[in-house]
Amino acid sequence: MNSHLERLQTYPFEKLALLTAGLEPPRHLAPIKLSIGEPQHAPPDLILEALRQGVTQLGRYPATIGTLELRAAAARWLERRFGLPAAAVDPRGMVLPVNGTREALFGFVQAAVEPRSDALVLMPNPFYQIYEGAALLAGAAPYFLDTTAATGYLPDLASVPPAVWRRCQVLMLCSPGNPTGAVWPLAHLRQALALAAEHDFVIAADECYAEIYLDERSPPASLLEAALASGHARFERCIVFHSLSKRSSVPGLRSGFVAGDPQLLARFLLYRTYQGGAMSPLVQAASIAAWSDDAHAAANRRLYREKFQRVVPILQSVLRVEPPAGAFYLWADVGGDDEQFVRELYAAQNVTLLPGRYLARAGSAGNPGAGRVRISLTASLDECLEAAERIRDFTSHRSV
Repeated sequence: MNSHLERLQTYPFEKLALLTAGLEPPRHLAPIKLSIGEPQHAPPDLILEALRQGVTQLGRYPATIGTLELRAAAARWLERRFGLPAAAVDPRGMVLPVNGTREALFGFVQAAVEPRSDALVLMPNPFYQIYEGAALLAGAAPYFLDTTAATGYLPDLASVPPAVWRRCQVLMLCSPGNPTGAVWPLAHLRQALALAAEHDFVIAADECYAEIYLDERSPPASLLEAALASGHARFERCIVFHSLSKRSSVPGLRSGFVAGDPQLLARFLLYRTYQGGAMSPLVQAASIAAWSDDAHAAANRRLYREKFQRVVPILQSVLRVEPPAGAFYLWADVGGDDEQFVRELYAAQNVTLLPGRYLARAGSAGNPGAGRVRISLTASLDECLEAAERIRDFTSHRSV
């Protein structure tokens, strides 16, 4: 077996299961799980209808590259959403459908990393755990860039030594961030692009939360915007990842796409042809309908905005927490041991959160997730409000 498998750490939700094992929360309280980022809003009717009509297409093998209609729908959405010039994204070579961003993020790193003993994949810390696993199984070492309150929850790119940049093969970005909700400003993205050009590495931007943000006047920017602003009309060294899981509340559909540098995508397509990652024709039909419609995404965003507006004031009475710029998480400071807080909250109130330390790695400055919890506002509004009240009651009595 691949010896790199031994380097993988226990996944956060396995750690959480071990943390709460043996506990019996009060039976009179319904369980509320705010630990996982699994959207629970009702999927839009247009996707369900497209699925019903698409069943007639199941009698053939799909091509890995997907249909041109799907790639065009994704390209036009990118142009609408991020204000790109018309025809800036060529669906014939700049878009590739994938079965969710998790699969694509992992696979892209396998295809992009040149097997060398000094290869590095740089990533924010805390981070989505797939980044680390992808780096390790590609034979590279993860290099963590701490994102704390002091840095605005963004990596301090200027503090990275030149020797590290010279070894970097892929820089992983996440905007809006998981779990912090921080959004990369355009200037920060352009700084990353300048470093990529200077040191010849690829930037993989996980933008799967780009449609969930609180300020309608200031939607999160894309790496593709920064590339065009920097004069890179072909999106050189840039790959962005997008998904319908969060945008359209269909995590079970497993549908997304990657877009960017056509030379990189051509190589990634070759990799995926051998990997066997073709998207079902049924899913492609539903995805075309989803990427072609923006109204349902705006309605979905309003639901999350209402949750933040109503939940955050309740929690602020007992925790240090602020609404994020994007995504659907709260990154709350519990003022102490995050594992103990999560374990005791579950035992007392039957509410499940995720300890922040499980999403980060300890360095010379400690673990940037320690003392924090990730609260995922993916449940219904009523459940989120009930959970917030239980957290407030628990924390109040715990402090006393």
